[in-house]
Amino acid sequence: MVIMTCTAQAQSIAHLTEHGKISLRGLSVVNDNIIWASGSSGTVGRSVDGGKTWVWAVVKGFEKRDFRDIEAFDASTAIIIAVAEPADILRTTDGGNTWTAVFTDTSKGMFLDALDFDSGHGEGIVVGDPMNGRIFMAGSQGMNGNWRPWPIDSRPTAMEGEAMFAASGSNVKLVSHLGSGQVDVFLVTGGKKSRLYFNNKALDLPLLQGKESTGANGIDIWEGKKGIIVGGDFAADTVSRGNCALLEIGGHITVSIPLAGPHGYRSGIAWISADRAICCGTSGVDVTADGGKSWTLISTEGYHVCKRARDGKAVFLAGPHGRISRLDW
Repeated sequence: MVIMTCTAQAQSIAHLTEHGKISLRGLSVVNDNIIWASGSSGTVGRSVDGGKTWVWAVVKGFEKRDFRDIEAFDASTAIIIAVAEPADILRTTDGGNTWTAVFTDTSKGMFLDALDFDSGHGEGIVVGDPMNGRIFMAGSQGMNGNWRPWPIDSRPTAMEGEAMFAASGSNVKLVSHLGSGQVDVFLVTGGKKSRLYFNNKALDLPLLQGKESTGANGIDIWEGKKGIIVGGDFAADTVSRGNCALLEIGGHITVSIPLAGPHGYRSGIAWISADRAICCGTSGVDVTADGGKSWTLISTEGYHVCKRARDGKAVFLAGPHGRISRLDW
């Protein structure tokens, strides 16, 4: 207990910047220096010095759109999704000065939720709310590839009232296995039914569900061996039950719940190390030092998304009012 308490006290949130009334839900941390963020009113931000200074821009022609997720590859190249009708995927190769549409779908009811690439950038995936009873999925070969919808019969069948939340861009995760060429797809859903889809196989989750505001919001996987899922009820964001599930991944997946879960609804989750992780939501930020079995509240300030550097150790958070902060651990 003493060790866990000292560990939690050693971790703190350092504010870096705020940007007006923008709600930031997209966050991509390339390394300890290069950070991209995206959000409402067509806004994209970029820092190349670890968050000390930021360049903000509004994508021309998308001033009223909401970019709920972003995936960046370096200081010049990034992909963003504009979520609702029409659903658009845009790419920049010049640091955000110009953007090109690489996918557009004008279907009624189309709503994209999250975007991810495997660690080698060989494959990309975007997921969206169910269309005609099937969860929408499209894929790309590489960051510069063409985005193509998955065949209808290869998409998961959604139950009535089951959908996804575009709260943090973290409800889908691609995990590549080095040397084998295999890429696993992890996807979590919420609403009236909350499930984990692992390579198109569905598992029920022990999370709050049954209402449009309940269920899983985010998932992160550590080296293909274990995972943490967070969620809850965003309409009752201080309820600290049914908001976290732990995964052990082997020949099959074992799902369990923490001894002491996060302190409220949580939309973002990120592994920090083999035992440490951080999760965030509108009612605060929690950390764990024992693989998710117990959680400690370190801030009551609201954030939507948290990410660790893909190539590095820095951890950043983003949320309401264009707020971006760093976890000092």
